Amino acid sequence: VKGPNGLVRCLTTEMDTELSNRYPEQTISKEEFEEWLAPKIEEFKVNQALTSLQQPVLTIPVVIHIIHDGDPINVAGGELSENISYAQAVSQVDVLNEDFRRLMGTPGAGETNYNAGVDVEIEFCLATQDPNGAASNGVNRVNLCQESWSTADIDGIVKPETIWDPTKYMNMWSVNFTDSSLLGYAQFPNSSGLGGLNTNNGPADTDGVVSNYNAFGTLAQDDGSFILNNTYNLGRTMTHEVGHYLGLRHIWGDGRCRQDDFVADTPSSDAPNYGCPSYPTVNCRTNDMTMNYMDYVNDNCMYMFSQGQKERMRALFASGGPRAVSYTH
Repeated sequence: VKGPNGLVRCLTTEMDTELSNRYPEQTISKEEFEEWLAPKIEEFKVNQALTSLQQPVLTIPVVIHIIHDGDPINVAGGELSENISYAQAVSQVDVLNEDFRRLMGTPGAGETNYNAGVDVEIEFCLATQDPNGAASNGVNRVNLCQESWSTADIDGIVKPETIWDPTKYMNMWSVNFTDSSLLGYAQFPNSSGLGGLNTNNGPADTDGVVSNYNAFGTLAQDDGSFILNNTYNLGRTMTHEVGHYLGLRHIWGDGRCRQDDFVADTPSSDAPNYGCPSYPTVNCRTNDMTMNYMDYVNDNCMYMFSQGQKERMRALFASGGPRAVSYTH
């Protein structure tokens, strides 16, 4: 659904439904997934409360696939295209670390109206080796000789042809969407084909997060080679989509007031918020957590994950979980 500015902030829910329809024999319902996840969250909370079982920071290796049609790599002063510069690509990883680690001196480290922003203790690093063991700078440029891509062709062609082992890397794609109004989408972990959910919805070769090339990275690090849209240009499209990749739903639960996002400390709402809403913004008789990364507000007006969201994301890495791989350090 397009927002008031004509852009589609996120297509994750719609793509999840499409995957469910495409693979009905493998589908696990949202309710079944939540039933599996609930005790994992409680296990994480108990372990976190015990000093002797303090949970380690998780580091996720990242590969950024830059999909282009043969245009030269963007440079300062040159003609800019979908073949984004290395600096623009890796600035996105910096934003993820700022937001998920709530690093000092970054927007997420300030006070919130809820005073509830937390360090998720998940961080991201560029891959130093490719799947064959060769040295890598974490960026994989691929010329697929096509100007733009539909979501169907991204999942049917782009991802399967370029993906690195999703049990060892978080795959990120920067693409030129045929629908230029679309900013990004992700695949929920219950659709990943990974361990922990034997009847998940969708193949492993589509696992990861996708962004339009002009919403990938942050203007804050622009060296003249960046090409970013006027509104969503601080890297929060990918912060939002990685939240989905790690099991978070939209803050309003993708429904009206009684539709839950399955996180106890995020208030009920009935729709996304856009722009930079004033505080308080009241829906469903509660103040909306508009500044949460899982809403649809402008990049410069979102700056927090809640403790409940942290517990939900971290629970996915529990033994038997769909993201239970060797990411700790």
